[in-house]
Amino acid sequence: MPDALISRTPSAYDYPLLIKNLLFCPVVDAPDQEIVYRGHRFTYRDLRQRVARLANALTDLGVKRGDTVAVMDWDSHRYLECFFAVPMIGAVLHTINVRLSPEQVLYTIDHAEDDVLLVNSEFLPILEQIRGRMDTVKNFVLLNDEPVVPESHIPFSGEYEALLAAASDQFNFADFDENTRATTFYTTGTTGMPKGVYFSHRQLVLHTMGVMSVLASSVDHGGFHRQDVYMPITPMFHVHAWGLPYVATMLGVKQVYPGRYLPDTLLELVEKEKVTFSHCVPTILHMLLKHPHAGRMDLSGWKVIIGGAAMSRALCLDALQRGIDLFTGYGMSETCPILTISHLTPEMLELSAEEQAVIRCKTGRSLPLVDLKIVDSSRQEQPCDGKSAGEIVVRAPWLSQGYLKDHKASERLWEGGYLHTGDVAVRDELGYVKITDRTKDVLKVSGEWVSSLELEDIIAHHPGVAEVAVIGQPDEKWGERPLALVVAKPEATVTEKELTHLVREYADKGVVTKQVVLLKVKLVEAIDKTSVGKVNKVALREKYL
Repeated sequence: MPDALISRTPSAYDYPLLIKNLLFCPVVDAPDQEIVYRGHRFTYRDLRQRVARLANALTDLGVKRGDTVAVMDWDSHRYLECFFAVPMIGAVLHTINVRLSPEQVLYTIDHAEDDVLLVNSEFLPILEQIRGRMDTVKNFVLLNDEPVVPESHIPFSGEYEALLAAASDQFNFADFDENTRATTFYTTGTTGMPKGVYFSHRQLVLHTMGVMSVLASSVDHGGFHRQDVYMPITPMFHVHAWGLPYVATMLGVKQVYPGRYLPDTLLELVEKEKVTFSHCVPTILHMLLKHPHAGRMDLSGWKVIIGGAAMSRALCLDALQRGIDLFTGYGMSETCPILTISHLTPEMLELSAEEQAVIRCKTGRSLPLVDLKIVDSSRQEQPCDGKSAGEIVVRAPWLSQGYLKDHKASERLWEGGYLHTGDVAVRDELGYVKITDRTKDVLKVSGEWVSSLELEDIIAHHPGVAEVAVIGQPDEKWGERPLALVVAKPEATVTEKELTHLVREYADKGVVTKQVVLLKVKLVEAIDKTSVGKVNKVALREKYL
């Protein structure tokens, strides 16, 4: 017999999973909830009206379904409005990485075929450098936080607030296919030009639901609920700020947008607006905790997801001592991004801070609907014993289907029907995944695999170390030798010999392989970062090898 299919009444509503549906209910349920940016306070009722005004303004500029609208801005209420208005009219939102070089920015604008470009006045110097070479942009819109309009050769079609003021606050957001592309952005940290990643309405809605189901269901720690105050410290141009603005809006929570990431501003907002939920990369949190103002602040009750790079136990313990509820989230640009969260069970919360830190630094357990496997080179799934390592491959309803206009790279990404992350990991009997390295960063020393992340974690535990990155150094005898690049804390006394001795102690205890005794240490002034704050090991290899 054929499979039974659900019969549908002709007049029944076939509900598409569209981004507009993440917005409308919170506007009804929490119309007076606040959205804060640089002293300006808006309500969710205002957000709904401003989204409609922006939709009308863009339509008046000629934007139609399938066109691409690009944004160059700091984290702001405007960006949140674009997160909704642009895809809600059937257009594609291109979130431009403002930390790229002018030539890379030009490449992404042309590659994405942007039709309209909204640009903060602070980034006009970038546009001035590439003016006249943008092939597809028809209209420019100025985003300006200053009282004076800056001089520019860019032919603006108008200023954002003026365009919104002249537009109607009513717009009929029609239904369309939920598989319509909603967003595009470009990955960084790779060789060559950035790759375009794209997501549909359906994927973004399901990612929002999946993340919310995990965060909103946690009672003891790491929860995200309507009494929280949310502030992103991950750029909105980077994987939709990890998708959390969509979650925050759907929950109807107070949202605080900090603009440019300045330590003084971030800490002031945490204190003044009573921020309780954020997310960032380890380097940002390290910068905030070491800032002089942080010492006088009560940070207890602040929940922070760490992602984008491995969190060291030293950073975790430092945060826990300040009362910060810190835990890891994992994903990548191609996965929308969140795949796992390292929430602790009630029993784990009874453990010591040292024991908790080990778990909080793990990659975590999979979200609902995430089919995550750890496989060997033959694609055989590895046992959950905490020791058997392999690559993380994954399926989930919110993963990118590939790279924009790059069929070969897309086929490699999805080889064998699973998305390949390039991350090497183990999984324990409780289902907690721990990344041990990137496939391109793992070291082979005297025939044995050595994890650069494990070495970094050991060295970061030294009280005099501010930052560390481990790369492989070619060696005729051993194949590779680990090279640790270390930034010391200000006024700290730390020597290369002292750090190599520390690693040797861990090897003698059997915590890490004996091959790590071949480690070399080099004290440096700074460690290169990518445009989104991750350690740039590609640049480090070029510089030190």
